[in-house]
Amino acid sequence: MNVGTADGREYRPLVLDPAQDGDAAVLEGLRSRGDVAFLDLREPIRAELADILDLPDTGEGPECDRWVHYPWLRRAVGLPGPRTMRLVRLDRNRNKLTREEQDRLGSLVVGVVGQSVGHAIAHTLALEGVCAELRLADFDSLELANLNRIPASVFDIGLNKAVITARRIAELDPYLPVTVYPMGITDEVIDEFFDGLSVVVEECDSLDVKLAVREAAQRYRVPLLMETSDRGLLDVERYDLEPGRPPFHGMLNGAGRADLRGLSTRDKAPYVIRILDAQGLSTDFAASLVEIDQTLSSWPQLGGDVQLGGATVAAAVRRIGLGLPLPSGRTRVDVQRCLDELAPPVAAAEPDWSGVTAPGPPSVADLSALPVAEAVAVCAGLAPSGGNVQPWSITSDAADGIRIELDPAASTGMDIGYRGSAVAVGAALYNARVAAAAYGVLGDAEITEAPAKLTATLRWGTGTDHDLARDLPGVTTRHTNRRPGTGAALDPGVLESLVRAAHPAGGTVRAITEPDALETAATLLAASDRIRYLTPVLHAEMFAELRWPQDDLDSGLDLRTMELAPDELAKLAIARRPDVMARIRAFGGGVALGEYSRDRVRSSSALLAVCFGFEGAEPTLIDYAKAGAAVQRVWIEADRHGLAVQPMSPVFLYANTRDEIGAATPGFESEVTELRERFLKLLTVPATEAVALVLRLGHAAPAATRSIRRARTPR
Repeated sequence: MNVGTADGREYRPLVLDPAQDGDAAVLEGLRSRGDVAFLDLREPIRAELADILDLPDTGEGPECDRWVHYPWLRRAVGLPGPRTMRLVRLDRNRNKLTREEQDRLGSLVVGVVGQSVGHAIAHTLALEGVCAELRLADFDSLELANLNRIPASVFDIGLNKAVITARRIAELDPYLPVTVYPMGITDEVIDEFFDGLSVVVEECDSLDVKLAVREAAQRYRVPLLMETSDRGLLDVERYDLEPGRPPFHGMLNGAGRADLRGLSTRDKAPYVIRILDAQGLSTDFAASLVEIDQTLSSWPQLGGDVQLGGATVAAAVRRIGLGLPLPSGRTRVDVQRCLDELAPPVAAAEPDWSGVTAPGPPSVADLSALPVAEAVAVCAGLAPSGGNVQPWSITSDAADGIRIELDPAASTGMDIGYRGSAVAVGAALYNARVAAAAYGVLGDAEITEAPAKLTATLRWGTGTDHDLARDLPGVTTRHTNRRPGTGAALDPGVLESLVRAAHPAGGTVRAITEPDALETAATLLAASDRIRYLTPVLHAEMFAELRWPQDDLDSGLDLRTMELAPDELAKLAIARRPDVMARIRAFGGGVALGEYSRDRVRSSSALLAVCFGFEGAEPTLIDYAKAGAAVQRVWIEADRHGLAVQPMSPVFLYANTRDEIGAATPGFESEVTELRERFLKLLTVPATEAVALVLRLGHAAPAATRSIRRARTPR
């Protein structure tokens, strides 16, 4: 690369490829001079590269390394190639800017006219890596009085301001093309300056040049930005969208370039006031305008305000480059006003459960004190359901029996085809039969299916069943325990008893207990949870299930039952925000969203699927309801052995086809399909069986809290 010069001063570094004979000779000459210091940064930068997470391939190796000579510093630096440099330097931009967004912004060509406020803007754009090329224009040289706002030094006094900016940017990124226009914007260079420009930033003092830049922006349909460093004033003029828009939002009242050329500072004041709006000026700035040519030679600017301008213009450029909304208009980023509004922060309230009491589950003795029909209805309502939504209506009659009807209004996005609700209805019927057997009123039971309607009916009789009645204590004590387990192995005899428990209800148990298999399952279920968080409907439903201290607790999940560690509870405040989930989805992240399930499955003793066989192309709702009895029997048996039981609900649990997966998790169809296939294969679930529920089993401390149920009374 040739060394750029302006006013006889270099502003571009010399980038040298030691593999090229000509560049190698230049390098040798520099080394032999004795006044050029050499610094090799390639290895430390490659060490930084190795530490980057989610590292993409830059396609660059040592053959892309370069030596960069800075003539004005008399120094040469060894650096990796441009893609490696950009990747490492901008990695901490993620994910305020994703890599894809960074690439889009890295294609912009930005022109900056005027290098006081413009210096801060150009340097910020380069700092953020939101441009592919910069064009800097300013005819003026640095004076000592400029050092209140331009981050230069006394050694730069007398140097062109645009050269100073270009040098500073070159020392930040030697690969970024920067072109200097040391005579400023003139009629001779304005077309060259605007050719191919993406955005122009106007920060000069000459009113006629300000107008000329806007007229060129109109011709070339280039958006224009201006920051005025008083109360954070930012102007946006979208000539790319509105090429007929009048300059300065029409606030010059038709004044032309001839009217504005060659004005003294005092003569500029009326136009400046008109453009800036006298009523909107800060008190100090407005008062200073009165003193121009009396006690002040020009209007004042503070370094902090100028730096703020760099930040606000860079934010506007990002919006333009990413196609985000940014209309023509004016706004203020007023730091002083923000400081005037300073107030103590309001700490996020921790859930306070101290005054919350919830009735415990009824005991066998409590049930015995109730009329039989009511006791059976209460037992039915103790059945498990996803998110404790209790997707049923239960009616009992002392003369006829009990009826449990699936309630479609209680369904959720993961309850595909009401299959999860059908399992819950079947478990409720099983509970009713257990209670009826214990009280000697067991009669016939049936499950019927009509379109969008599933009904389970138990008629009163005079029968009993020892095997069923044995489960009555388990019906009242069965609960979810989400505490992490110890990871202790599951006794093979216990596993065999769980398998046997499922058989009378037509169920089978497919289990994994080996640590490697559990680790794989943890990974798959964590990936499923990530998708659940990132799917808007499922995310909203998940958090709608949670109950806080001020909520009614007779449905949904009492937050305490989640057994959240302090760090998990803190993360919940972020995870519940749909805007955050949308952003994470946009950049393809969110692995950490699955940590809750991953950690708990890793701590488990076993993971099992309660399955059932079916006839035909796919199982019916009646099949799922019948499997609810197998789920309940297995769960009660696990409780008998003192195991902690937690249902796991992957997003694909009740999806039997790719189309159903696509409808439930739009945008994740392929990923969820693969997760489902891998999960079923891991658990060796054959194609002739469907999964009613997945349970995590472990040895853990007792659950702190149980979710309660809505009251059940005969009607």
